[in-house]
Amino acid sequence: MELQQQTACCCGGASEPDEKLEKVKVSIEQFKSMKGALIPVLHEIQDIYGYLPEHVLQVVSTELNIPMSEIFGVASFYHFFSLTPKGEHVIRVCMGTACYIKGAQGLLDRLSTELKVPVQGTTSDNKFTLEATRCLGACGLAPVLTIGEKVYGRLSPNDVPKILKEYN
Repeated sequence: MELQQQTACCCGGASEPDEKLEKVKVSIEQFKSMKGALIPVLHEIQDIYGYLPEHVLQVVSTELNIPMSEIFGVASFYHFFSLTPKGEHVIRVCMGTACYIKGAQGLLDRLSTELKVPVQGTTSDNKFTLEATRCLGACGLAPVLTIGEKVYGRLSPNDVPKILKEYN
């Protein structure tokens, strides 16, 4: 039984990371000759992995001959990039002026309490990532949060458990 589990793990699990890394290498080759290749390559990595794993950034550093310090500088400057894995569902709470005035901080606090995770953190089961973000462009529905592409508006902290229940 143990041998079968090891075989299944080696055959099924090991190929996925290799396939992802191969996609990254194709992307690097595609952009390598372009000036400013780093940002499009980082976008590809983010699309493939959902974040920017350090071991993949090492490959980028070698292939594009860019120091890791520069890569980390770019990755940490742009809000779109993440150096840590995100949860299956990313919850973004709008903290723009209209949402903030209408109680967004209360939503954020309640989500943090319910999920037992700090803002900008991911739950231990990797199900949710909680983010505070700038204007989401739905000021008329303030306060607003999004989970993936779904927008929730005119919320109060008491709405949080019901919303989270949709994803359990």
